[in-house]
Amino acid sequence: MIDWTQMLDPLGTAGRVPALLDQVETEGDAEAWDALWDALCLEGETVAPASFAALPRLVAIGATSPEALSLAGSIMRGALQDHGADDLLQSCTSVMPRLQSLLDQRLKLRPVGYLRAFRDLLAATGQYHWSAVLGDFSDDFYSMCCPHCDVEVTVAIGDRGRYSAIRDWHAGDVERRDLKPLPPEDLIGTGRWMHDTAVRDAQDWLANGLTYLFGKAECPRCASTFGIAAEYTAANLPPLG
Repeated sequence: MIDWTQMLDPLGTAGRVPALLDQVETEGDAEAWDALWDALCLEGETVAPASFAALPRLVAIGATSPEALSLAGSIMRGALQDHGADDLLQSCTSVMPRLQSLLDQRLKLRPVGYLRAFRDLLAATGQYHWSAVLGDFSDDFYSMCCPHCDVEVTVAIGDRGRYSAIRDWHAGDVERRDLKPLPPEDLIGTGRWMHDTAVRDAQDWLANGLTYLFGKAECPRCASTFGIAAEYTAANLPPLG
């Protein structure tokens, strides 16, 4: 049994959480959902121990509630935060397959806001990094250092172009080099799974963008090539320990 009066949420103690969970399950009240979001994932970002304590109940409600699935996915996106609840997060392992299945079923329905649901599924499968940073490839920019000469490189994947460049404070992106997308059949691991899911759900914009994100960039300074996804991940994952 959880003693909610001793549990912290982002705003303080979490004593109101059980009643809110009961209310959203039985009534689906919009105000109750707003209050529950504040208590479990403040502003859609900040999580606390109560967030993970409530996760199994949210997964159970998620069988009939897209809102519960969205809240559960947002909580999982906060798993890398300094939330002080690693033990509670670990205890949620048993409900992750169910959450993954429900989110995948939702994606097959091609919901409005597909990218948000896609990112929720990424978080539920432990891909916290891509869940947090993946955009819609309309105006996305990724910064990383060239692994060969250490110069800072900006990679653009969007409607304005798909290129690597040196970002100049006054001149903008200069010394542009076209990106080299990776053929879908050459994608592996997470990139292949993301691409195949997007193709399955007829999200061509996402599938195409992923071939660039997991493709190659040329450094404008030293002309060496490097994998975009690998270098961006290395530059942005939190340090171990």
